[in-house]
Amino acid sequence: MALVVNVVVVHALHLSQSRQHLAGDAVASVALLLLALLKNSERRAEHAIRRKLGAIAAALLEQHAGKPGTAHEDLEKAIGIEERQ
Repeated sequence: MALVVNVVVVHALHLSQSRQHLAGDAVASVALLLLALLKNSERRAEHAIRRKLGAIAAALLEQHAGKPGTAHEDLEKAIGIEERQ
């Protein structure tokens, strides 16, 4: 927020062109960093969803086949995936 206020002040005071560019570049850099963080968070959430769906499907197939296996344990691990990350 401080960077945005800084850009407004720099433009309002009609400071030099180089200072205006510096202020704009600072805002752009922070915006790109926030975008990268948001994309990383989105990627992690999608990975967790895929892992949970895979575990649910494996547990259902295992239950339908009537064979005991490790799918139930994998499902329990996948459900608690956010707690470990």
